[in-house]
Amino acid sequence: MASSPEQKFEQQNLSSGAKSDIPGFIVIEGPIGVGKTTLANRLATSFGSDLLLEGATENPFLEKFYEDPKAAALPTQLFFLLQRARQLKAMKQEDMFNPVRVADFLIEKDRLFAELTLDNDELDLYEQVYASLTIDIPCPDLVVYLQAPVEVLLARIHKRGLKHERFIEAAYLQRLCDSYIQFFYQYNNAPLLIVNAADIDFANNDDDYQLLHQQIIEVQSGRHYFNPTQVAL
Repeated sequence: MASSPEQKFEQQNLSSGAKSDIPGFIVIEGPIGVGKTTLANRLATSFGSDLLLEGATENPFLEKFYEDPKAAALPTQLFFLLQRARQLKAMKQEDMFNPVRVADFLIEKDRLFAELTLDNDELDLYEQVYASLTIDIPCPDLVVYLQAPVEVLLARIHKRGLKHERFIEAAYLQRLCDSYIQFFYQYNNAPLLIVNAADIDFANNDDDYQLLHQQIIEVQSGRHYFNPTQVAL
């Protein structure tokens, strides 16, 4: 069977000794529609790694939330929190035979959505549950934060046409993007790569993907910024 482009690219990196430098637990983050799951899938294929996905389609409250946020915000948020915490704890308990793991969510980001959607009493309850569920959660070795303007996010959301996302509004996305920016401005729990994902097509363009892939395996510490349009110039 022929190797995929990402597998060939990874084989080149492994032969040059890059495997030992790959972060053990990589998290891809960013607002809805920015490409988290797509990138996480490609990286997991390249590294031959375990993949943790947040599974929005499994949340029975999500479509109700987008239709009527106030009525369904708390169960929506608690479902995601329980789902994400369960996956991360299971990952920690498993034997670490696989040296690389990739996820399309950061557990701390769950609170961003909670703060945007819950009223004070609901948020207080959520915080209590959050505190009990996130004790001893594994910390990433690298976080990749994808950014894109709201109009780009909306276009991508519309293009993929998921039923539960059809009610998403630009104002909500803008608030979410602002929350992400503020969160990562202060984030220092792990090495951070901030990527301008507005004009990069790592889903269909192998050159774009390999360029980003190389950036990811080179980050060892600190905060880094990657703008593919500047590299292209």
